[in-house]
Amino acid sequence: MPNQWKPTPPLDIIEPHILRLWKARQTDKQIVAELQKHFDTSRYGLGLTKFLKVREGMGLRRTRQQFHTVDTIRKAMTDLRQTYPNAGAREVVSLFFHERNMSVARSVVISYFNIYEPELVLQRKANHLRRRCFWAAGVNDIFAVDQHDKWLRYGLGLHTGIEPFSGRIMWMRVWHSNRNPQLILSYYLDTLDMLGHMPMVTQSDPGSENFGIANAHTMLCQWHDPALQGTLQHRWMRNKKNVMPEITWSQMRRWFTPGFESLLDHGVMSGWYNSNNTLQMMVFRWVFIPWLQRELDAYQDRVNNTRKRRDRNKILPHGVPNLVYQSPENFGALNFKITVECEALDHVRNLYINPSHVVFDLVPQSFGKLIQRCYEELGRPSVTRQSVWDVYLHLLDVLQVNEEIPSAIEDVEEDLPLLENHQDLPYREESNGTYYMGRVGGGLGLSDEHLHQLDNIAQDDEPETIRIDEDIVGLDHDGLVIWEFSDDSGDGDADVVDEW
Repeated sequence: MPNQWKPTPPLDIIEPHILRLWKARQTDKQIVAELQKHFDTSRYGLGLTKFLKVREGMGLRRTRQQFHTVDTIRKAMTDLRQTYPNAGAREVVSLFFHERNMSVARSVVISYFNIYEPELVLQRKANHLRRRCFWAAGVNDIFAVDQHDKWLRYGLGLHTGIEPFSGRIMWMRVWHSNRNPQLILSYYLDTLDMLGHMPMVTQSDPGSENFGIANAHTMLCQWHDPALQGTLQHRWMRNKKNVMPEITWSQMRRWFTPGFESLLDHGVMSGWYNSNNTLQMMVFRWVFIPWLQRELDAYQDRVNNTRKRRDRNKILPHGVPNLVYQSPENFGALNFKITVECEALDHVRNLYINPSHVVFDLVPQSFGKLIQRCYEELGRPSVTRQSVWDVYLHLLDVLQVNEEIPSAIEDVEEDLPLLENHQDLPYREESNGTYYMGRVGGGLGLSDEHLHQLDNIAQDDEPETIRIDEDIVGLDHDGLVIWEFSDDSGDGDADVVDEW
């Protein structure tokens, strides 16, 4: 009996999922298979032929349909190189896709490099790597957090949170501080509020700026499981490397920051900005921080929707970080997320965060109203890479003749005491130096029940070809994912090698 014809599902139902999967660079067949989960298949039908028509109607065209050559990408490449001078071939392909809506073959980018940047190709050198490893048992086993201080010379502090198993960046923030425990905690709680769940354990380097996350996460865990009373649900990486954030910072400094640092240094060297000048510092914050946050948001989105570079020596549950995080069962992995009650989030937020604290003000409130008024008088010019210093200088000129300039308010980075009478979680370390710092099995790793769940997942899905990733080197006999990173620079940051 022939199959009954079914209409295509309404576009408003499937379009958000098509765009999400398109951004993650999924194939047409993969998108069609995933879309079946998001509409009533008893009423609607969507096969590959229908989907291709829908995709064309949305203006989404594959690489072969765009016909890009070295000549057609040259202008866009020149613009991108101003901001991303050190990006390799894979990164440039990703930048074209996510920032310019251009699908360009990697072979075209490599040909461009060979023609116009041969000296940079020759400069690529292999690093001498020093290997270290740690494990994660599955998605939401660990959130690892870390600050980055290399932009403090501009008065800018960076902070990130990483889900190590998927490699997903949970947040990447820029502000005029990265040491205040209330501010750092707000990043974490905002993320939990958006997700509706939390990991089993949080992890960071020692430092009082992380006491807010340590306290709040411990209280949230105990709220949902009273049996955890008396145990700190946060890992202090005292003698271990906080691996994944260090890898993230290393990658960002290689691929993202050089162009932006060049732009910031241009203003400093030109005498336009001195972080010790109160007025210049406040105008700089008001103009640059929101713009840089938008750029970091775009970078985070691009990384989370890009498959990692292949490496024959290293193994990872293959996939795009967003997709691994959202559907770990599709990658033969477990999800250890803990659903968070809104009442619990509100409790710890009210306990530890004062929303009127000056650290949450971009600039003093009275000055914020003044600079906003001046900005509107200038016609609300857009802030871009090309215009950001012009907007800053125009606002500075207007404000320098204004008598309403308030004095600067120093950030108060008061200490927040750590919860008392709480023991650290045990951890598991092997004789070869690899270690597990999650909370599965009370800190000792996967139990027989977890291994049985993994076996069931493996039986449901036929194994696919294993792809290789730059950060993950293998699976141990218990199914724990093992990360490996290098540090040959002596600066304490992990180093990751890209390729041209």
